[in-house]
Amino acid sequence: MKKEKGYVSFILHAHLPFIHHPESNKYIEEHWLFEAISETYIPLLLSFKKLEEEQVDFRITMSMTPPLLSMLDNKLLQKRYIKYLEQHIELCEKEVKRTIYDETLNNLSKYYLDRFTNDLHTFKTVYKCNIIEGFKYFQDKGFLEIITCGATHGFFPILYINEATVKAQIAVGVQTYEKYFGRKPRGIWLPECGYVPEADKYLREFGIEYVITESHGILYANPAPVYGTFTPIVSPNGVVAFGRDIESSRQVWSSISGYPGDFNYREFYRDIGYDADYEYIKPYITHDGVRIPTGIKYYRITSKNEYKDYYNLQWAKDSVEKHAGHFFDSRVKQIKELSLNMDTPPIIVCPYDAELYGHWWYEGPYWIYILFKKIYHDKCNFKLINPSEYIDKYPEMQVSEPCRSSWGANGYNEVWLNSSNDYVHRHLHKLGEQMVELALAFANETNALKIRALNQCARELLLAQSSDWLFIITNGTMVDYAKNRIKDHVGRFSKLYEQIKSDTIDEYFLEKIEKKDCIFPEINYKIYG
Repeated sequence: MKKEKGYVSFILHAHLPFIHHPESNKYIEEHWLFEAISETYIPLLLSFKKLEEEQVDFRITMSMTPPLLSMLDNKLLQKRYIKYLEQHIELCEKEVKRTIYDETLNNLSKYYLDRFTNDLHTFKTVYKCNIIEGFKYFQDKGFLEIITCGATHGFFPILYINEATVKAQIAVGVQTYEKYFGRKPRGIWLPECGYVPEADKYLREFGIEYVITESHGILYANPAPVYGTFTPIVSPNGVVAFGRDIESSRQVWSSISGYPGDFNYREFYRDIGYDADYEYIKPYITHDGVRIPTGIKYYRITSKNEYKDYYNLQWAKDSVEKHAGHFFDSRVKQIKELSLNMDTPPIIVCPYDAELYGHWWYEGPYWIYILFKKIYHDKCNFKLINPSEYIDKYPEMQVSEPCRSSWGANGYNEVWLNSSNDYVHRHLHKLGEQMVELALAFANETNALKIRALNQCARELLLAQSSDWLFIITNGTMVDYAKNRIKDHVGRFSKLYEQIKSDTIDEYFLEKIEKKDCIFPEINYKIYG
């Protein structure tokens, strides 16, 4: 049995904003979920299953955010995902016939037909339309640690002006986690890794032991941590903070030297949704004829110019094995050097967006499978570990207050607070004040209709607070959708607020938005009191 000198902790952040439109099936934003299920969540589960079957003892951590869990559990979205797969299978069958003239292309079309057919089998037959149970299985087996997040990914470094809104984000995040996983979460992925010390007392109140922060959240902590990001620190309020390792992150994330840019990997931006003849592809794009990706991509990255070669599955696998070997060797070297000067085994924390693995970097789940096998079987000086296990093993750590920080561009708040989206915050702060006012004024409310309206106010506030809308506005993609979502939630809250105050609740209006914004059915508005 090998003796480890250090540890590596993989942490994947699985998150999507809550998108649910029972009134129409024409919202392409729902495809964000369907793409993530097919390209990230199912491939990760299949990789975990393969590792288990091969008796590889592995460790990985994932946050599964409350909006994502709510969507994965939503019956309408489950039905729409099945329809999405059936349409893709139909398109693949046409592609197999259309590409008969080219053996390479034809083999790729058959590969996609198999892939989508297997997704349908896995989703419907293996997991009975509930892949949350798949992730719960691996947590219960001890391979996976699932952590929580803020209720709707609200950005704490701005929300904390009204601490009750931060408390509610944490409380509902924990409650949602317990509902699906039958236990309390030990850790939280702070939305956008946004750390503020004001949140610590609420994290502790709801049983959270540790958070994930950006590198400089640790490096600029006060006092300066002796071992930088290579051991966790504990805040004066008792919250443990793990910081992102810069070197290992760069190897995966960097647009210049990162693994996903390898010329053998699948090209993300070339898709038959854009390339195919318009009349041919028209039934498989948007209802108004706008071309969108289908997930059927026949080209590899090839080079940085416009010319692209066909994707070659074997070449991609060869690159995966090369990159898994490089990552493995880099961690061996890194831990060897660190352990010479540390009296505690170092931990290399590797946090990523889960959707990087499979959606953006198509080969990512296979890379995890190959890497974890290599770590288990090959001689090395480290083991995989989850943050909770590290805390249990090494409970003594330096007391130091992490720096206010985020993992957004330039490390602080400007992604979520800038000239393109700053108008939103005065509305969010006002709604927060009004929600606290309602919770206090109706603390002993017994009228069932009014309680429903108060709970719906809480939902609308939480949905308006999603950091995703602010991020989308800053990035300039799907801006109209993001702005409309903010406007809709603010408008619905404000209308209900006035109706509650004047005791004139419109039950038809309430039912309508309860059906649409049906997140957190067990919510209790009194959390704001």
